[in-house]
Amino acid sequence: MAPTLVDPFSDSSDLREFVINQGNGVKGLSELGLKALPKQYIQPLEERTCMTNVIPQESIPIIDMSNWQDPKVAKSICDAASKWGFFQIVNHDVPIHVLDNVKDATYRFFRLPADVKNKYSKDHSSSNNVRFGTSFTPQAEKALEWKDYLSLFYVSEEEASALWPSACRKEVLDYMKKSEVVIKQLLQVLMKGLNINEIDETQESLLMGSMRTNLNYYPKCPNPELTVGVGRHSDVSTLTILLQDEIGGLFVRKNEGDNWIHVPPIKGSLVINVGDALQIMSNGRYRSVEHRVVANRSNNRISVPNFVNPRPADKIGPLPELVASGEKPIYKQVLYSDYVKYFFRKAHDGKKTVGFAEL
Repeated sequence: MAPTLVDPFSDSSDLREFVINQGNGVKGLSELGLKALPKQYIQPLEERTCMTNVIPQESIPIIDMSNWQDPKVAKSICDAASKWGFFQIVNHDVPIHVLDNVKDATYRFFRLPADVKNKYSKDHSSSNNVRFGTSFTPQAEKALEWKDYLSLFYVSEEEASALWPSACRKEVLDYMKKSEVVIKQLLQVLMKGLNINEIDETQESLLMGSMRTNLNYYPKCPNPELTVGVGRHSDVSTLTILLQDEIGGLFVRKNEGDNWIHVPPIKGSLVINVGDALQIMSNGRYRSVEHRVVANRSNNRISVPNFVNPRPADKIGPLPELVASGEKPIYKQVLYSDYVKYFFRKAHDGKKTVGFAEL
């Protein structure tokens, strides 16, 4: 039975039962028509997005990929990865209909009844590779984040066919496959920027040996100024390829200081960001950058990030070619699965995860 609207979740165990255990998520909370944000979602002041810190005239680079091998385009990609950590690409090789289909599939999955989605939750999913959840790491967070997600780790087509939800399986697989061309183009350019002119099979496997796609759902929120869709963090990936809808809400930290830049949605574009793994492997030449997502009072928002990662059993550290050329390593070799576990064990905390690999 749905709770009543008068402070329905003063008891945190009631909220956990409704949101997590029953699989209603924040989508279920939003659809109750709550007049005020449950206290469990109220972020400390320092974690809320202060719009006076947003630089309205600034933008991350927008790069036309139609002639990606052109030295000027290659330079703009490497410059964006080292100075900004984020850029948008247009005229890339992922067909628009593939992007539209995966957005439709995201809405289709989240429209499923709570008990159907809940079959994929941590307590009920038949595999760790398929996970429906809410917030980030609820058991470690002092304040929850206003987001639901479905996370799909790709092992094989057979496993996906057997275990992924039919509401989105075909479309996510297509998005992952069609993105591979662009991912390889970007990695080829970025490696050349480090004077690594050929990517052999071993390096390709290290850079993009595993992939995870998340379907993110940010429902309308009664008090968006008090909470976050996603808190400050950098990704643990090599690269993240993000498809966002037309609503907007992604903000990127500008270098040092507390200034933030909105990443405006551009129809047909993909947002690319450097993850911690690439920062570590490039010995700090390419930068993973903090980003966050704000909640929205009037619109539901979706996004579909495709995380391109090393394999869990890989060791990551500065690439041997960089060290051989005389660069002093600033990171040690760490097992990638240990790095990822460290990230997921705690609440979002900016870029603190990178410290795990620092010398």
